[in-house]
Amino acid sequence: MPRKKQVTLQTIADGLGLTIHTVSKALRGLPGMSEATRKTVVDRARELGYRTKDQEAGIMAERIPWANAKPRRFAMLIVGDSAFHRMQLEGVQIRLNELGHSLYPLLVPSVISGRAGLEDWLDKNGLFFADGLFLTAAIPEWMETVLLELPIPKVLVNYPPDLAEVDSVIWDVEYAIHQSMEELYRAGHRRILYVGDIEPLRGFRLRWKAFSAASERLGLHGLADPEEHVTSGSADRAAWMEKLSGKLSSEHYTAVVSAIPDMSEWVYVAAGFLKLDIPRSFSLVGLEHEEHPRYPGMSRPRLLVREAGERAAELMLRRIANPLLPFEHVRLRGSFYQGKTILTLMP
Repeated sequence: MPRKKQVTLQTIADGLGLTIHTVSKALRGLPGMSEATRKTVVDRARELGYRTKDQEAGIMAERIPWANAKPRRFAMLIVGDSAFHRMQLEGVQIRLNELGHSLYPLLVPSVISGRAGLEDWLDKNGLFFADGLFLTAAIPEWMETVLLELPIPKVLVNYPPDLAEVDSVIWDVEYAIHQSMEELYRAGHRRILYVGDIEPLRGFRLRWKAFSAASERLGLHGLADPEEHVTSGSADRAAWMEKLSGKLSSEHYTAVVSAIPDMSEWVYVAAGFLKLDIPRSFSLVGLEHEEHPRYPGMSRPRLLVREAGERAAELMLRRIANPLLPFEHVRLRGSFYQGKTILTLMP
């Protein structure tokens, strides 16, 4: 692999079979190529350690210690093992590795209960000696409260609690809900069913809050009653599916917002059981963390989970280098993938 100082735009272009002009545009975020090509260029530049002058200037402006810094070891606490958690981990790990630091993930056992049990587990795993701690989304709120009290630098990859003094970054699900409602409204939909638990996580509550706010903003005043939607937990899957099927078969709704990741698959299952077609019977927007392998054409807002992990790493290093700076809460807003599951209604 070429040494960093030897890497040029020509190096990247030759390796990918592209022109220098295309590589330069990709790294500067300019239009004129597919997103796949842009990602290929950016990934290769990062692999080789190449940064543009603007990127270097941005690093200095943010006061992030990227070069000649002491290697540090960070921990990331994860509750549950899913593709969603791996995406968060991957984002943090990629950025820290680029900067010469290391990250070790720790899966919190489900048997831990109470402050004493958690603190004992933290001590046994050496968490008090880590240079910093990343707290992922989906950590139970009681556990998060204890972790936020630890006297080490922390970054929360989630919406922060009220009054929490912590840096945080999150893919903006409130914005994603507003995007989804706007797209459906433009396509002529006025009777929109919300599918997704509205408790117990902050992100769940904020999704419903955004749905209610978007409904009022668009003049859809009858949609803010949770009893008119499928908002209960899905632990009892049979009862949950029965309620969902009842709503879909009523023919009252022309569109569905599946607001919780992994729920859209069950909307498809219910539609298949009822012999309803998506989008001819009803349109669907799913808030999935990434493209669903079985339903690649699903319309959805892009949730920037990996990117949030990368930004979390930057916030951590910035905090360590500048401990007196004010705390930041960063929300990442993605674009909307139109897909094939929104049908435009005739006026």
